[in-house]
Amino acid sequence: MKIVIDDKIPYIKGALEPFAEIVYLPGNKTTPEIVKDADVLITRTRTKCNRRLLEGSKVRFIATATIGFDHIDAEFCKQAGIEWTNAPGCNSGSVNQYIASALFSYSIKKEFDLKDKTIGIVGAGHVGSKVAALCKTVGMRVLLNDPPRARREGADKFVSLSKIQEEADIITFHVPLNRFGEDATYHMVNQDFLNNLKHPLLINSCRGEVFDTVAVKEAINKKLISGYIADCWENEPDIDTELLNLADYATPHIAGYSKDGKANGTKMSVQSVSRFFNLGIDNWEPAGVELPENRVIETDGYQRSESSILAEAVIRTYDIKNDDNALRESPRLFEKLRGDYPVRREFGTYTLKLKNTEDDIKQKLTKLGFIIATNEISP
Repeated sequence: MKIVIDDKIPYIKGALEPFAEIVYLPGNKTTPEIVKDADVLITRTRTKCNRRLLEGSKVRFIATATIGFDHIDAEFCKQAGIEWTNAPGCNSGSVNQYIASALFSYSIKKEFDLKDKTIGIVGAGHVGSKVAALCKTVGMRVLLNDPPRARREGADKFVSLSKIQEEADIITFHVPLNRFGEDATYHMVNQDFLNNLKHPLLINSCRGEVFDTVAVKEAINKKLISGYIADCWENEPDIDTELLNLADYATPHIAGYSKDGKANGTKMSVQSVSRFFNLGIDNWEPAGVELPENRVIETDGYQRSESSILAEAVIRTYDIKNDDNALRESPRLFEKLRGDYPVRREFGTYTLKLKNTEDDIKQKLTKLGFIIATNEISP
């Protein structure tokens, strides 16, 4: 058996070598010649798994170590008898951390309290649900829009997109890219959408093509929206530098790039290959996941607001401004910034040592995922 693996997928080396010939190479070097005699592909979103790549190959199974799967031509795979799987929810905690940092950083920059705001969350899957819990913990009013879930579960928990347009101060999108059908999301943020808003902050950390770049630039220039935060872009890696300059925060599609998220994606991919071929490693776990330099955060809450304490804890685990600065300095290095991304771990990796901090704030930090040290810092 031959398995071709994207060489940017971490923690996977050694997992499948006992069972197959393994070829590691960059996603953009995965050619029809390479995969012709391969049985399995383990990929990321940069590898277009379509007819051009797969026709005439021996490939039987594709695992993408990502939530997104719009790089896989599902119809062709069905015709060709190729099974495939993605890694749903693998990096939801990472994107949640990114959104938390974005929200707190933006609120500090614009000098407002998140508690006073209404957020509209479009797409309430793995990521959107975590973001909703985050925002409720912070004290925001949350409006959820998810038509597929509303049809399955009933409309009680959900609102229309028009209600979000009318009432939300912030709108964040967590939808897959669907180009066709009842739940199409391609360019759902277009001129019509942007002309009917309450002057909100917009955040795109799902897929670049969900937003019409031209329409968004026009909306910013016409002040139809109060701010824009972009992690995903049309035509990556050749992003629109005009939109980059207009955005409040701009990052190179790294919202889901925590080490936790990457390890989860790798784990789910290896386990899916094991199940498909009965390899007997269905419970495989990645080893050697890097830790941050400083896992203990000390905070003094004396005469500080709740939002200030929450913001400090979040931003000390991940500061969106660092990625924003890196992209602005070198937009042409979009792919390199992704490929060489530094260690980022999620909230649950960190222990907070708190001083002069109320119990209800500690409870909120625990809900966000932090570990609270049992002993406070000595005065």
